[in-house]
Amino acid sequence: MAGEWSAVAVAIKTRLAELGWTQQELSQRSQVSVATIRQLQNDTSSARRRNPRTLTALSEALGWSPDHLAAVADGRDPAEDPDADDPIVAELATIKESLAIMSSRLDAIEQQLADGDEPARDARSGD
Repeated sequence: MAGEWSAVAVAIKTRLAELGWTQQELSQRSQVSVATIRQLQNDTSSARRRNPRTLTALSEALGWSPDHLAAVADGRDPAEDPDADDPIVAELATIKESLAIMSSRLDAIEQQLADGDEPARDARSGD
């Protein structure tokens, strides 16, 4: 990490304000001590020795991608998705979408059965 710790401090402060959280709330959600959060927010010299897992825990607790704060600390734009062109990631997104559709259909069938209705036959199923 190059050490853009002032940018990390600003990112954390800004996000806490957006969420209306205190350092204590972030500590509880991230399992990172309030003292560590305070050091990061105040851009103290000890912040330069942070374990990458600390930044990951804070990023996730703040609702960001796991590498968000590490990207900020490295001087990179966290909005840039390094996996954007990865065909495996695209395939996983397609699978996730298909599973969501199947889950929705299954929920509808379960509801029909619970209501005592006969599930509608789907022409695509060959029935």
